[in-house]
Amino acid sequence: MKKEKIIYSPDHLKFLKKRKKDACVIYFFQISIFLTFILFWEILAKLNWIDAFLVSSPSRIFSTIIELSNKGQLWDNIGFTVFETILGFLFGTILGIIIATIIWYSPLVSKVSEPYLVVFNALPKVALGPIIIVWMGTNIKSIITMALLVSTIVSIINILSGFKDVNREEILLMRSFGASKTQILTKLVLPANISTIVSTLKINVGMSLIGVITGEFLVSTKGIGYLIVYGGQIFKLDLVMAGIFILGIIASIMYIGVAKLEHACDR
Repeated sequence: MKKEKIIYSPDHLKFLKKRKKDACVIYFFQISIFLTFILFWEILAKLNWIDAFLVSSPSRIFSTIIELSNKGQLWDNIGFTVFETILGFLFGTILGIIIATIIWYSPLVSKVSEPYLVVFNALPKVALGPIIIVWMGTNIKSIITMALLVSTIVSIINILSGFKDVNREEILLMRSFGASKTQILTKLVLPANISTIVSTLKINVGMSLIGVITGEFLVSTKGIGYLIVYGGQIFKLDLVMAGIFILGIIASIMYIGVAKLEHACDR
């Protein structure tokens, strides 16, 4: 079937052109700020105005990353951390959606679980680390469990809040036509919260990574979190800063992937 060509009006074309130009300006300033920061950091370190031993420098970080790559330690550790983060991200989001749906579906469950959600959200998850290690052992299970604890509770609270914010008049209208609660959920509540779910995915990228790195700090002998801890223990702060830089790249790539998904959902 032949696709029809879309014809835009001159005003619409002008709007699209301006929007593209604005996006280019934003990207230019974002990149310029980052490069300026890197340049000043390197200059200050070279002039000894800051202690390169304590704060490292871009050139030393780059050299450390190259060294890790040459030793075959870079991609192995990155792959380990990314794998754990993706598992925590996916399972945390899925569990969050399921539990939020159950809580929304049952008013009794909602009232009973509300104080527990508040307390568990406020509780520092790292405090549960020793218990998780005893229960799960010093292995990848403990790390993924930590990531799940961090990401799942955030998913539940955000998605449940979106479910509860659905227009009450629309729900009453569907009920007046005899719609069941399941039909209200599938036909109204879930479709109305696609943007909320995607926004939760954005948050969970960072939350899952935090959970994974916390777990690697405690038990791992592999991954970027382990490299950061090891670098701190032997006072090799170039390795610590390199690990932080790599984590920033991982988080950025995952965030961009979710942002692309959001853009596709908005179409």
